[in-house]
Amino acid sequence: MKIVDAKVIVTCPGRNFVTLKITTDQGIYGIGDATLNGREKAVVSYLEDYLVPALIGRDPHQIEDIWQFFYRGAYWRRGPVGMTALAAIDVALWDIKAKMANMPLYQLLGGKSRERILTYTHANGKDLDSTLDAVRKAKEKGYQAIRVQCGIPGIEKTYGVAKSEKSYEPADSDLPSTEVWSTEKYLNFIPEVFAAVRKEFGRDIHLLHDVHHRLTPIEAARLGKDLEPFHLFWMEDAVPAENQESFKLIRQHTTTPLAVGEVFNSIHDCRELIQNQLIDYIRTTIVHAGGISHVRRIADFASLFNVRTGFHGATDLSPVCMGAALHFDYWVPNFGIQEHMAHSTQMDEVFPHAYQFERGFFTPGEAPGHGVDIDEKLAAKYPYKRASLPVNRLEDGTLWHW
Repeated sequence: MKIVDAKVIVTCPGRNFVTLKITTDQGIYGIGDATLNGREKAVVSYLEDYLVPALIGRDPHQIEDIWQFFYRGAYWRRGPVGMTALAAIDVALWDIKAKMANMPLYQLLGGKSRERILTYTHANGKDLDSTLDAVRKAKEKGYQAIRVQCGIPGIEKTYGVAKSEKSYEPADSDLPSTEVWSTEKYLNFIPEVFAAVRKEFGRDIHLLHDVHHRLTPIEAARLGKDLEPFHLFWMEDAVPAENQESFKLIRQHTTTPLAVGEVFNSIHDCRELIQNQLIDYIRTTIVHAGGISHVRRIADFASLFNVRTGFHGATDLSPVCMGAALHFDYWVPNFGIQEHMAHSTQMDEVFPHAYQFERGFFTPGEAPGHGVDIDEKLAAKYPYKRASLPVNRLEDGTLWHW
């Protein structure tokens, strides 16, 4: 068996997605997600100009050898662009292998470790009352775990909170827009939000919160300590994670569980965090960390140190990545939770899929492969439209972490 074609498909059914489709000489094809939010065309170029030409003629069964060829052979290892491109190849090849075996992907990974996959949704509100309403609606849909984000008094726009009634999409303009941030206002208000949520809904739901890399280590330690009475499932991305030592200071001051990793792209980004048990959940995604082959290594390593998976699952990942992630979730022994930010009807039409959601839980489906396809004719109706993530400035104008 040989690879005879590999093409990159770019579509924008409400937001941009990049998909790689690999076809064999037996007519079997597999697809992989190659979406890098706000930098989509960089991955397109990397695939089309460098990786796809070297794929043609290779045996698609040799997933590991192909992975090593593109990882080691590039010389310039790691990085979000390269690892996202490599992930698309890897997932497409796993899709082909599972289709050849006539099995759902999770069976090739070792079979299921659970009957259903716990997921969390987002409850966002511009103020406290609308946030409580959003939590209530999420509970009514059956979610047992809910990420809570609330507008901060005195700050015009807050991460996670939509400008209107539409679903929140952070990449909201052609070129980067500017948002304003105040750490002091945020730290003073957020504990009040979780106190109100616990008072209204009790302790029978898991609550999560995303800081989005905006604090210093000592500020994150303060927030974690302030949130301890409300027993969060996790506090996510408390600080920028380039300096893994930062988490030592946070750990010294709080027992609030910590999650990090959606911007990571290799095991080396999180090795010290995991090995020193400075985090509780690793959120590195299949699409940005080299695919199933590499994320499996991260998960196996994490299992040695009581760290569980908690995959990023916002709409900047296509349904192709969600499908692959759910098969991984079904199998991985040290599973924690799966994020779920629902795709739109348009997106689901472009990417028909076998996975199903019911009352707060997912199942990946039993279709051979990862169970997600792409309608190329429909995809062609939605051309690429550049969209950029915002930047953040403090109230005095200093550029800050977004």
